[in-house]
Amino acid sequence: MNVLVLNCGSSSLRFQVIETDLDLIAKDGDKRLARGHIDRIGSLSLITLEAAGKPKVLETAPLRDQRAAIDRVLRWIVSPDSGIGGIAKLSDVHAVGHRVVHGGERFTKSVRIDAAVIDGIEDNIELAPLHNPANLKGILAARELLGPGVPQVAVFDTAFHATMPETSYLYAVPYSLYRRHRVRRYGFHGTSHRYVAYRYRQLKRLEREKVRLITLHLGNGCSACAIKEGRSLDTSMGMTPLEGLVMGTRSGDVDAAIVPFLHEKEGLTVAEIDTLLNKQSGLLGVSGLTNDMRELLDEEREKGDRRATLAVDLFCARARKYIGAYLAEMGGADAIAFTGGIGENSPAVRERICAGLERMGLTVDKSRNAAMTGGKEGEISKAGSRLKAYVIPTNEELLIARDTVRTVEGVPPPGAARRSRSKR
Repeated sequence: MNVLVLNCGSSSLRFQVIETDLDLIAKDGDKRLARGHIDRIGSLSLITLEAAGKPKVLETAPLRDQRAAIDRVLRWIVSPDSGIGGIAKLSDVHAVGHRVVHGGERFTKSVRIDAAVIDGIEDNIELAPLHNPANLKGILAARELLGPGVPQVAVFDTAFHATMPETSYLYAVPYSLYRRHRVRRYGFHGTSHRYVAYRYRQLKRLEREKVRLITLHLGNGCSACAIKEGRSLDTSMGMTPLEGLVMGTRSGDVDAAIVPFLHEKEGLTVAEIDTLLNKQSGLLGVSGLTNDMRELLDEEREKGDRRATLAVDLFCARARKYIGAYLAEMGGADAIAFTGGIGENSPAVRERICAGLERMGLTVDKSRNAAMTGGKEGEISKAGSRLKAYVIPTNEELLIARDTVRTVEGVPPPGAARRSRSKR
């Protein structure tokens, strides 16, 4: 089965074409046939297209919306010039898997998309106003371009965290707010955390119930997850992706009283404070320079910039704080796994996060750590460490493709969430 995996943002599109089926999943024989991304949708778009084993195609074109972007991708996929084997016409695309950011409490596993699912995604727009509308546009565009006969599946970022207990997902605010407005922790990056837990289990040859792992997805957006018995016990992002770790432009945890304080002292509106915390804070806000970790490390090394160092130190300290909290919450863990753009490619950040965890049993092997970049996977802790550390590159698209196949075939995904929620 050729699965088109789509990740639609408000002005961007990421895609992969993956050949997989139930037999290939069982053998880990899935094949990525193509991938690419389109940025600046709505203006002169930047297009990157790459078939397996072929050089990248770089071009620009005016693409007004997500439908135009998906149409461009489909025309390239079926073109003889693409070099994609096994796809010559649109009917060779057998299914579409969509990343959908927010499933709320309604969607705790991947589902085949129909009118009721579309309504449910729309109902959760208030919980993810920047993401769910773009995801919906991608779903509707794919249906229009490929026809209603091609099955489409929604894979939700929040679904993996549906196993969290009440003590993890409820806030200590009046319970009526949860009942009326669904004010609670949902968590995000669920597909990434789930994939990393799966790969760790493969590397260690463990049954799912034996997994006690802390995963750190570190990129422009960052989150931590405590995984016990193979399921999400707790995660750092909350009702929105703002809570938790320090991120590229997001503040992470702050005192909620900062909102009225800034309103009074700076005269900012609630919307302006929301923008400040989401788009002007984090690494960018502290450093005053950039949200790019690579540039901050360069500034620190070459110029000794104090605020660049402060931003990196704050980033690492917050991650270390969550590791400690999750070790306490789970009664210990067997390993920590780093993933995401920073987690996979920055030995310096990994080393600084792990500094001070020696008493908890983790000592980083500097040579192993330095070698683990560019998509490499493996252990970075010293031999004999009670608490291990790994780098595991994430592959959300593979899980989306696999969930799409399983859903179309009527096979539940392994370790499907046991719903954990309060009695209303």
